[in-house]
Amino acid sequence: MSELNKIALKILEKGKGILAADESNGTMTKRLESVNVPSTAENRLLFRETLFSSSSMSECIGGVILYDETIKQQTSKKNKIPELILKMGSFPGIKVDTGAKVLAGSPKEKITEGLDGLRERLKEYYKLGAKFTKWRGVYSISKSFPSKLSVQSNAHALARYSALVQESNMVPIVEPEVLMDGEHSANECYEKTSEVIKKCFEELILNKVDLSGIILKPNMILAGNKSKDKISNKEVAELTLKCLKNSVPSEVPGITFLSGGQSEIEATENLNLINKYNNTNFIMSFSYGRALQQSALKVWSKDMGNTEDTQKVFNHRAKMNTLAAQGRWSRDLEI
Repeated sequence: MSELNKIALKILEKGKGILAADESNGTMTKRLESVNVPSTAENRLLFRETLFSSSSMSECIGGVILYDETIKQQTSKKNKIPELILKMGSFPGIKVDTGAKVLAGSPKEKITEGLDGLRERLKEYYKLGAKFTKWRGVYSISKSFPSKLSVQSNAHALARYSALVQESNMVPIVEPEVLMDGEHSANECYEKTSEVIKKCFEELILNKVDLSGIILKPNMILAGNKSKDKISNKEVAELTLKCLKNSVPSEVPGITFLSGGQSEIEATENLNLINKYNNTNFIMSFSYGRALQQSALKVWSKDMGNTEDTQKVFNHRAKMNTLAAQGRWSRDLEI
């Protein structure tokens, strides 16, 4: 068992998942302004520190994905943020891509940038305490998309990123997100997601990435948010499992789903059913942002000094998702 494989398994042990707290300052500004909180560096830190010091961190959160600003900040008690996360029993991680930009040759699609200078940035993040990293590729669905150019270009970038991260002794999270924006059916999502994931693994293997030392972060198989043909939670679980079983090599230790626009309860319920029906050897867990944070953010915004109530709400969501990652959640456990 390699060191990277040990870290990946430790992050996902006993139903633990990942807290995605790597929102860029632009995204975090939108979130804070939606609850009438000014987006200052101090406020962004205060909210995140409140979550990172919650009791559920040790039982439910195996890793926290940070943004560049946050990994370099200190807590109110002058501890470094990565040190706080480690102290709470979790691993600090870092988002290393620099965002999705217009794809030359297909201007309605996106390519994720950030490979230039990445080796040097990774050395810095490792020294700051990061144990794993994240890079997100995004794909939209329509009659023409994702194009072969988009599928190939983003897979290549994800693979080059992963090889550099493993060279730096960290675990790469590979996130190919097929967006739920659009009118497409769940079957179309299934076909496109399968194509995207298979191409990613072709490129990962070509770039000699150790598949036992990565974590895959895919979307679930869902109908588009404007589709008239919604499917049941049971069908979401079955199609998602079928897609991953047919697309992901068995060496991969774990899969952590993104919530991708689902409500908090929906993301938990779908994860629970995926684990109830899981007939693979993969650990299936969560890597949620909004689906872990949104309710806590609303409580915190009403009284930023009310740490206790904010943490109570966050602890509940974290616990619900840890139960779902073991197929043990039920709706009557919700407050």
